[in-house]
Amino acid sequence: MNRYLFTIITSIPAMMLMTCSSANQTQHSSVAAIDSTKGLKDYYKNYFPVGVAVAPNTLRGDLAQFVLQQFSSITPENAMKMGPIHPEENRYFWRDADSIVSFAQKHGLRVRGHNLCWHNQAPRWLFRDSASGKNVTKEVLLQRLKDHITTVVNRYKGKIYAWDVVNEAISDNKDEYLRNSLWYQICGEEYISRAFEYAHEADPAAQLFYNDYNEINPIKREKIYRLVKSLKEAGVPINAVGLQAHWAINEPSEQQLDSTIKRFADLGLKVQITEMDISVYPKEHNARERKPEDANTVFSSEKENSQLEMYKMCFKIFRKYQKVISGVTFWNISDRHSWLDNFPVRGRKDYPLLFDKDLKPKKAFWEVVKF
Repeated sequence: MNRYLFTIITSIPAMMLMTCSSANQTQHSSVAAIDSTKGLKDYYKNYFPVGVAVAPNTLRGDLAQFVLQQFSSITPENAMKMGPIHPEENRYFWRDADSIVSFAQKHGLRVRGHNLCWHNQAPRWLFRDSASGKNVTKEVLLQRLKDHITTVVNRYKGKIYAWDVVNEAISDNKDEYLRNSLWYQICGEEYISRAFEYAHEADPAAQLFYNDYNEINPIKREKIYRLVKSLKEAGVPINAVGLQAHWAINEPSEQQLDSTIKRFADLGLKVQITEMDISVYPKEHNARERKPEDANTVFSSEKENSQLEMYKMCFKIFRKYQKVISGVTFWNISDRHSWLDNFPVRGRKDYPLLFDKDLKPKKAFWEVVKF
């Protein structure tokens, strides 16, 4: 979804820090900030890579150093989406994507490509015949999709290990299977399998993902399962499922999360948590106008503790499925900036990540690494 970090340290073990009582929480936080050299990636190095979504301007200064301390993988938040990277039929804009990949190459980080085909942030020229102004034919649109995917994937071949090939093709409408996008209107369901085939042809070594949100909803989960299963059975080169994990203090339940990961694991595919954040407000799935209660944006102890418990539970389940989960990626670096600051309510500050605006670990961080 486009829902649009250093401290010099000694070596007090994190587990010792975690035994501090609540009465010593203030002292614990101070010691942790000064004395821990371990980032998320280090705590989870025997489980799965831990990544983060970035933009070119976040790979400078304190944020760049923080990314290197905490994460082993990065995902371009916007720079590789179809609109930003291919704004006109005969013009690509490589600067931002190139800078992210170059940073990763320089520092030994893995890169997830995001994404190759999406109904959102897709440039209008893809679907339009410039002469008639009408929609192009299926043949023309599939050729444009192939040209786009081949060009982008070839440019980063050997530098990007995984791609979100098709993003959010499933409808949120309980009575519909696939989203009624222009991709679907013009090409039918075929565009999905074609996108995977084009990506595999361009880089046979890349891991190819179907990526979507609201994956814990039983109705939508089963539609995602149906799509991925049908692709696999048809011999389409799909390797894994991306669960975006835009969650909140009231969802998912432990049972929801466990059953969701197990459901996809049963297909014999890897699973990645691709865009994780946990809102401190009860989950809402649609944008809405501001209400009086939205003025209360203080990161209260109640919000903090609710978020802590949710993060703790989620990572317990992730560790349980370590043989299935091949990566966990956070959507944005810290509470300094999050797309949730403007969704579902524009201008309502959220605190959905493990680090505060000063790049200090929150209480939830210590629960996530306490195992």
